[in-house]
Amino acid sequence: MATIAIVGLGYVGLVYGGAFADLGNSVWGIDIDVEKVDKLRQGTMPIYEPGLQELIRRNVEAGRLRFTTDYAEAIPDAEFVFICVGTPSTLDGDADMRAVRAAAETIARHLSGHTIIVNKSTMPIGSGDFISALVEQLKPSDATFAIVTNPEFLREGSAVYDVFHPSRIVLGAEDREAAERVAELYRVLDAPILITDRRSAEMIKYASNAILATRISFINEIAQICEQVGADIKIVAQGMGYDPRIGPLFLEAGLGFGGSCFPKDVRALAAMAERVGCHPQLLHAVLEINEDQRRRFVRKVQELLGDLYGRPIALWGLAFKQDTDDVRESPALDVLRMLLQRGALVTAYDPAAMTNAAREVPDARYAPDPYAAVVGADALLIATPWNEFKQADLRRVKRLMRTPIIVDGRNIYEPAEVRSLGFVYVGVGRGHRADLGS
Repeated sequence: MATIAIVGLGYVGLVYGGAFADLGNSVWGIDIDVEKVDKLRQGTMPIYEPGLQELIRRNVEAGRLRFTTDYAEAIPDAEFVFICVGTPSTLDGDADMRAVRAAAETIARHLSGHTIIVNKSTMPIGSGDFISALVEQLKPSDATFAIVTNPEFLREGSAVYDVFHPSRIVLGAEDREAAERVAELYRVLDAPILITDRRSAEMIKYASNAILATRISFINEIAQICEQVGADIKIVAQGMGYDPRIGPLFLEAGLGFGGSCFPKDVRALAAMAERVGCHPQLLHAVLEINEDQRRRFVRKVQELLGDLYGRPIALWGLAFKQDTDDVRESPALDVLRMLLQRGALVTAYDPAAMTNAAREVPDARYAPDPYAAVVGADALLIATPWNEFKQADLRRVKRLMRTPIIVDGRNIYEPAEVRSLGFVYVGVGRGHRADLGS
């Protein structure tokens, strides 16, 4: 049984803290947010993530997981300290390292004996060296430490599953023995373990997110072409995905990517590339296509309705993806803001993210259920592919709407089926032109 401290209790820190405790370790979760820590002690989750509440509750009751705001309570006795704080984008696209610096400084001052500090936050290439120098400067003279980079690859909405079924464990260290000790924490999960240098490990994280984001922007650009030539992107992606060199994942056309990882990581990688004299034109194109998807979606609504001023519109979905309440960089919120800027009267609904969305966009109306959102609407827009929306009673929806129009930004419905119910239906890349070449 190892003694572990997790610094930062967001999506990553909470999930890994619960998982390490579930594997039999003694875990302290540390966060400077007093309200968050108080809620966790009472069993209330600060985020929505399927399975997380039960994971945390089980290990708190077993005495393996505790929460504190006091570094002095958790750090001195910890064998491993995981840094899991946020690294959001700065205005120029770089990763904001202020929270990392603050955490590392405070950790350093509380070290005792030998400690392995694990960088799990997504940090720019070379951050391991930066943290090592910082800790060396501030630690007590009799304390020793090693730095190991250990990027995370969790998917929001399935993070609890992912943490116990990892595709790989990546460890970067200049101290092989320290990396092996961190590897032992994961050995029971029976996943491939790659031990390399810190900079390569840091790059693996950025490059992994960048290629996934690239696939999404690629299929969205192909979807734009499909709309003009009369092809169906769903069928095109299916045909592409059968090729084992391509595969089917991340080839779903829609409003593009959002969340706390892909946008900021692609921007940060592009900023790092430019700083060292490279020209990351592909990364810039990925970001430009992603932003354009939201504008194209709103233009489709305008083409159907004309002037949006005063037009009642229903929006289903606010989270950046299903099964999470995270609205960071959410395509749905971008669409919502653009509609409001054009004077539309938007009523929105999301199964989990309305509180967070209302904090970001207070001017919208928020409905208690999806059917209340569509009452009297001139159009229904689908922005997040929740199962609740896929299973909705569209006959009931049609009766409640003033004008039966659906603009499906996530392609959750089959066009022919929805049109057979009397709707005007527009998806993303679901071309049905018959006049090509005429």
